[in-house]
Amino acid sequence: MGKVIAIANQKGGVGKTTTAINLAASLGVLDKKTLIIDADPQANSTSGVGFDPQTIENSLYHSLINGTTPNILETNNPNLFILPAHIDLVGAEIEMINLENREYIMKGIIDEFKNQFDYIIIDCSPSLGLITLNALTASDSVIVPIQCEYFALEGLGKLLNTVKIVQQRLNKSLEIEGLLLTMYDSRLNLSNQVVEDVNLHFQQLVFKTIIHRNIKLSEAPSFGATIIMHDASSKGAINYLNLAQELIQKNEVEPVIES
Repeated sequence: MGKVIAIANQKGGVGKTTTAINLAASLGVLDKKTLIIDADPQANSTSGVGFDPQTIENSLYHSLINGTTPNILETNNPNLFILPAHIDLVGAEIEMINLENREYIMKGIIDEFKNQFDYIIIDCSPSLGLITLNALTASDSVIVPIQCEYFALEGLGKLLNTVKIVQQRLNKSLEIEGLLLTMYDSRLNLSNQVVEDVNLHFQQLVFKTIIHRNIKLSEAPSFGATIIMHDASSKGAINYLNLAQELIQKNEVEPVIES
């Protein structure tokens, strides 16, 4: 049974989609069959793995609203698949308002194929609306990217409060997988201060891996490629491979059997 992990932060520009596609691609390289669910109307994860959102005829939107069979596409990355998004997803929240059990629609979709994958990564939109609520309700855990800049912690409390509400009312098993520091520049005192502050306040919740600011990471989406396919030797690729290994180690460590 696959583990479902939402990548969420209502603050934009923190490396959420970059994390979703490159963590998923790195898990694939490490022999984990992985699915990205693009739950963002901007459809950046869809284009980021090489598909044109404008040509997608059966997207997540159609599964949510019309109940169509999920259109899972194979990418050119090893062991990596995607359930694509389309701009129509922007109107889904309005259309879902009057649907019965509207917070559980995405969970019902994922349950159909959950056991076919080792990991399912959901790229959430930069909001705390109904689609993101669906993603959190369907997930086992959530990764929160935090940009190493001045407003790093802005809105984090609101997101963590939303997670707490979801835990109480909709998904008691939802956990914080970890806080991920992104766009780190070791030359800047501010970046180092943010790393220090986040680790001080959240301690064990923070991933040891830090994602450095890297030009190759910025270039890759313009080629419709993950960082693994664009430049596997780059700092960005190494960072995300380390994150994937840390995630696997955390979730698949063998239990100690006492004699």
